Amino acid sequence: MGERERSVKYTTVSIPVTLYNRIKRLIEGTGFTSVSQYVTYVLREVVAAHEESLREEPFTDEDKERILEKLRRLGYL
Repeated sequence: MGERERSVKYTTVSIPVTLYNRIKRLIEGTGFTSVSQYVTYVLREVVAAHEESLREEPFTDEDKERILEKLRRLGYL
């Protein structure tokens, strides 16, 4: 365990035993050494993707301008 891993505090999260067993089978033969390690990895990825999607605007300024121009040409603006 690296220095960083030793300094991190942990908490317990409960998951159904059936899910735990599925994950345990899933990680056999991989680099993951425990279900907790795999679940932590997956949750970090999911949370990071969600945070990124919250930061992104659905349309760029160029997209907005193209939409406005189309609306103008159609007579809506």
